[in-house]
Amino acid sequence: MKLKLTKIAEEIVFFGVLAILLCFFLFLFVWMILSSFKTTVQITAYPPQWLFTPTIQNYIDVFTKKPFLEYLANSTIIAVAAVAIGLLFGLPAAYSLARFKQAGVGFVILLVRILPGIVFLVPLFIIYRRLGLINTYTGIIATHIIIVLPTIIWIMAGFFEDVPRELEDAAMIDGCSRISAFFRIILPLSRPGIVAVVILSFIASWNNFIFVLILGGSHTITLPMAVYSFMSFEDVNWGGLNAAATLITLPILLLSLLVQKQLARGLTMGAVKG
Repeated sequence: MKLKLTKIAEEIVFFGVLAILLCFFLFLFVWMILSSFKTTVQITAYPPQWLFTPTIQNYIDVFTKKPFLEYLANSTIIAVAAVAIGLLFGLPAAYSLARFKQAGVGFVILLVRILPGIVFLVPLFIIYRRLGLINTYTGIIATHIIIVLPTIIWIMAGFFEDVPRELEDAAMIDGCSRISAFFRIILPLSRPGIVAVVILSFIASWNNFIFVLILGGSHTITLPMAVYSFMSFEDVNWGGLNAAATLITLPILLLSLLVQKQLARGLTMGAVKG
């Protein structure tokens, strides 16, 4: 009886903390959306105005005063290319890490993953300036791969470790090569994990700001830079900033909703082993 009460108390505390955190983040999200339909006077009013006449002028300003569609295209091209290249090299690397237990390589990958992106900026800027890669798609995509690739390798290595080696051995006995077994057995069984890592990598690339700020330029401005452009030393266009932030958030939100089942399955796969 005491054990059951303890378990109930733990669940109440867990879900209580979870509800508080969820309410906090939902409040920020709702506040951002509401502010995108307010004027600057309404946004900065105190106490906050919950009842107001909405305006779409902020969204009009986003598309008319800034080449927002160009920024959207830049972000999409860079994120898709970075994730695709990351998967091309990351999945085989993760498989090798999982099957051959390369602890040293795993440590280096983990180190790269946890290091802040600003660590790479100075050497990259020097290299890019000499190679003429500043303000180019190639240069920005390469920097995003630095973020995406370690994430893909480290997460997918765990998924590949959960795939029974016996299935792969059986496929090789039936005539498959190791490469064929990888594509026919390992990858299909790891599909939820691949979906999860694609979403997480895409979000990381989509939201990246620092690399484009330093190594980008007028031809490679992405959506986070579009939000930054609504801020200046003299003034902050709060309405335009919130409208741009809402537009940036919507594609990721819709993408996550479309694949939420596989995303949830991928994030929890391997958490419980029979």
